[in-house]
Amino acid sequence: MKLTRRGFLKVGSAAAVGTAVTVAAGYSYATHIEPERLVVESVHVPIKGLHSALDGFVIVQLSDFHLHPYTPLALVKDAVSVANSLQPDILFLTGDYVLETADAIFELAPVLATLNARYGLFTILGNHDHWTDAGVVRTGLRESQLTVLHNEGLSLNVGKARLSIAGLDDCWSGQPDVAAALTTLPADTPIILLAHEPDFADAYLADGRVTLQLSGHSHGGQVRLPGHGPLILPRYGQKYHNGLYPVHQGWVYTSRGIGVVGPPVRVNCPPEISKITLVRA
Repeated sequence: MKLTRRGFLKVGSAAAVGTAVTVAAGYSYATHIEPERLVVESVHVPIKGLHSALDGFVIVQLSDFHLHPYTPLALVKDAVSVANSLQPDILFLTGDYVLETADAIFELAPVLATLNARYGLFTILGNHDHWTDAGVVRTGLRESQLTVLHNEGLSLNVGKARLSIAGLDDCWSGQPDVAAALTTLPADTPIILLAHEPDFADAYLADGRVTLQLSGHSHGGQVRLPGHGPLILPRYGQKYHNGLYPVHQGWVYTSRGIGVVGPPVRVNCPPEISKITLVRA
């Protein structure tokens, strides 16, 4: 069939309209739907020499809230509700609570304080907390009775076992001191290390006492293309950018986090609540 000029223009116009609709739908999904589609990622981490009392110990990790202007408080409340429903033994928050203003912590921290775990809730700071005002963010967390680990460690009694945890100041913009964080911890207990940026795991897990590092920072890249992976990754979040990786004799787990930075989109990379179960190797 011969296509006339008028027919050609009609076909071209229809195609243009279809393309525009597709682009608009994709943009709407990336900016309004996937960024609020919370996903629970569950992983079992085998630990050598893990005490039988810690076999099945459940960790829930939340990270990178970046409250305002892109992350609404309602999304954080939903994440808290889901996290509590997982009935964690312990909860870890691995930094970046705010994005543009440190004062947002005074709105966020009371919501985070409603998190519940059998053996407590422990936090560290991230680079954006430092870039706004680390002192204000730390104050906001502590005013809501949240424990901030600043280059320090502690051990918990879990039945007949002991579990050691340590938290570092932000590795990029703070003053992390892993030696200080580990120095008081017993040598015969597994250590879980909280460090905001994941790519320092090569150095930190070289100390064989650290069996698992929990990090955030990368957001998983926010946009991940099939067959390609993340389009853009931040400094110190390029090697271990999403999920579980073996490092030396231990592991690093990187959460995609809850919030976003600009551009405020997520594609094939939904916000994450991490459920990490320790098991005997």
